Amino acid sequence: MMIFEKLMMGFGQAIAPVVLIYTFVGTFIGTAVGILPGLGPVATIGILLPVTFGMDPLCALALLCGVYYGAQYGGSTTSILLNIPGESASVVTCLDGHQMAKQGRGGVAIGISAIGSFIAGIFATAALVLIGEPLARMALAFGPAEYTILMALGLSMATSLGGNQKRALIMCVLGLMVSTMGTDSFTGVARYTFGLTILEDGLDLVPILMGLFALGDIISELEQGVVVNPAVLAVSTRLRDVMPKWKDFKESVAAISRGSFLGFFLGILPGIGAATTSFISYGLEKRISKHPEKFGKGIIEGVAGPESANNAASQGALVPLLTLGIPGSASAAILAGGLMMYGLVPGPLLFRDNPQFVYGLIVTMFLGNIMLVILNMPLIGWWVRLLKVPLHILYPMVIAFMVVGAYSANYNSADVMIMAVFGFLGYVARKSGFAPAPFILGFFLGPMFETSLRQAFIVGRGNPLIFFQRPISLVLAMLIVLVQVGPTLIRWIGKIAKNRTC
Repeated sequence: MMIFEKLMMGFGQAIAPVVLIYTFVGTFIGTAVGILPGLGPVATIGILLPVTFGMDPLCALALLCGVYYGAQYGGSTTSILLNIPGESASVVTCLDGHQMAKQGRGGVAIGISAIGSFIAGIFATAALVLIGEPLARMALAFGPAEYTILMALGLSMATSLGGNQKRALIMCVLGLMVSTMGTDSFTGVARYTFGLTILEDGLDLVPILMGLFALGDIISELEQGVVVNPAVLAVSTRLRDVMPKWKDFKESVAAISRGSFLGFFLGILPGIGAATTSFISYGLEKRISKHPEKFGKGIIEGVAGPESANNAASQGALVPLLTLGIPGSASAAILAGGLMMYGLVPGPLLFRDNPQFVYGLIVTMFLGNIMLVILNMPLIGWWVRLLKVPLHILYPMVIAFMVVGAYSANYNSADVMIMAVFGFLGYVARKSGFAPAPFILGFFLGPMFETSLRQAFIVGRGNPLIFFQRPISLVLAMLIVLVQVGPTLIRWIGKIAKNRTC
């Protein structure tokens, strides 16, 4: 059966009214989950999984997958407007998205985020149909050495996330150190716990995110005595005025294309996740930009690229799940459990034995992305109105919202204390000129980097040449050098050529 015929068969399954309703409900819940910090798609899918027991498998998966990729849309909203990352994948969006909001362009940032996510979602879903199986097999070639170099590539982007490269590197190293807190999974030894039992399980990402970004920013703005940003007061809340213009889309189209491509192919690799791809996408955009100095000050490419990458990655993670039965992320692992609960075994036999279900699910992803754009775009004006609320009214509500979010992540009051501590540290970092994003990058990638590094040395029996003996790891290592040295080399060659012509 040809791919077109399979898609038509899947389309017939997906347009059933009950399936459309569950797809819409999933995308709506996913958007809300992305906006609300602390809950996250993993917890939400886990909560909804028992609810779907006894439902039609296609309806159940349409609902759960809608939550999964819908959360990537919603996470950008609070990142742009309030500097609160709704999801770890939305951390990078804070850097330029919130600056755009302060300049009165919050609606444009939300709009281009929704458009970029839509294009990336459509691209990722189409790629899943056309080349999913071969790419999933290729992903199996990645071993510990390849993952170590890939994590090193992600960490090498740290200098792109802060204004001063040395300070960004210091923050990244601090993030790596803090990520090692807790009980070592290899040896069982407690590290950096200082005798405190609350640190034995390590620190959770959610309270750190909200503390460093939102609470630190709130303290800074309250210290300055700002009531409402004057630039925001001048912004119209009408949809036609806050929608991205053709000029905005023209500036963003290349970043959206690169982010979609990069996000999908990195998302296929199990364990990489949408957050890592968004960091790498942002670093790439800054490296190849003609105006790298504008990043972090409200450039639209800094929103378009990462937002496209994290949405494409979330759907790319479904490739190894559906084709090989290997979950590409924590959310995909829960979806795999759901498939087995419905009597469907993820893997190559799923395509052979249940083509109607597989292609029906793929078509619901197409339709879900369309629903998300229709759902998000009309609300831009309403979200921009939120910025016009006086800060002495808005910030107490935001802080209460953050306390609930920090507590609900693990139902642990210690997380609220951790959020407060990192809120103070975020304030101090801003006053000292240190950007918090490189810290988050180091903290997020630290455990994965440490695990893959140890595994690589075990496999290579302590020989560091293992990182350069296999073609994939060697190419990735060369890519790290190219990313770091390439822009400087190009500028140097340009200066030489310019001097010769003069």
